[in-house]
Amino acid sequence: MSKVAVITGASSGIGAATARALSELGYELVTGARRKDRLTDLPGAAFALDVRRPASIARFVAGVAKRADHVDLLVNNAGLALGLEPLAEAVDEKWIQMWETNVLGVMRVTRALLPLLRQAPHAHVVNIGSTASFETYPGGGGYTASKHGLRAVSRTLRLELLGEPIRVTEIDPGMVETEFSLVRFGGDAARAKEVYRGMQPLTPEDVAECIAFCVTRPPHVDVDEMVIRALRQANSTTVFRD
Repeated sequence: MSKVAVITGASSGIGAATARALSELGYELVTGARRKDRLTDLPGAAFALDVRRPASIARFVAGVAKRADHVDLLVNNAGLALGLEPLAEAVDEKWIQMWETNVLGVMRVTRALLPLLRQAPHAHVVNIGSTASFETYPGGGGYTASKHGLRAVSRTLRLELLGEPIRVTEIDPGMVETEFSLVRFGGDAARAKEVYRGMQPLTPEDVAECIAFCVTRPPHVDVDEMVIRALRQANSTTVFRD
């Protein structure tokens, strides 16, 4: 039986790097993203997926089910941050989009794929969180609240699946140089570049290697949580820069 991995938000960054790493491990891939055209360079099957839209999730899962009768690994990678406004200036639409993507999207995709995960001899759900899952910082209320919510989802799922052969892992990276900051700042490339000024952040491949480590442990080993930071980042707001 071939191993099947499903990855959301695979069009760039951590998702794309994870797809390549898992392909090298022998997984048959099914990737999804809003920008389906950017999935063509990845191995395996690709389908359009907007985790904020239940109808899109239903179409995506139907596509997965047509290709495989089971799923061994689900990587919930789709996520985003929007803005750095203080709470007093919070923009409702940004908070709603972050919660719909980072929390409800993970719930809906996981719920929809659980029947296929339960068909695998040993399955695994990996949620890509953030150090924002357990830290806060000024201007990050919407994002950190959503990632705190994801942390609760991960821990709850771990409890609810106890006794079944399904592992649950949350990967919590710090600063990773991807399109994350570009999206957060509405396409302002100069502002996004400033985030990583004077320090060496993590790369998507660094995170993908950690995911690969977790999913290749023996079936009786569950890495519940992994926190990954650049050497020069001690916490969300403490960074050593040249």
